[in-house]
Amino acid sequence: MATQSHLLSEKAKPRGRFPHAKRAGDFIYVSGTSSRRPDNSFVGVDMIDGAKVLDVRQQTAAVIENIRDILQAAGADLDDLVQVTSFLVDMADFEAYNETYAEFFTESGPTRTTVAVRELPHPDLLIEIQAVAYKPES
Repeated sequence: MATQSHLLSEKAKPRGRFPHAKRAGDFIYVSGTSSRRPDNSFVGVDMIDGAKVLDVRQQTAAVIENIRDILQAAGADLDDLVQVTSFLVDMADFEAYNETYAEFFTESGPTRTTVAVRELPHPDLLIEIQAVAYKPES
């Protein structure tokens, strides 16, 4: 089985030596993805009246959009996802995350597991998602 790594120059560079995604036969594995932009800023992080405000809704949408872009570069799309694992820093954000997630997927979408984690690689991150897609090679 041939494998192919995908590292997108227009996306934030991974903070380690790994690709954004890896195709293994008919499956595409997407590395943990955040709302980080190529300039290392984050969607869903704003300064309001001198205080940092983090928005899990904005971050969730940005993460899913980043995953969509990564999948498209590998020849697939969100409809091809079969499984996602979401990592939330705070389960108090679950409802807002879940509502935003539902803007992209229905009950016929990918299977999903959501877990709480103590922290993510940057203190401004509220969510990270890894995913697996199934798209037969042509």
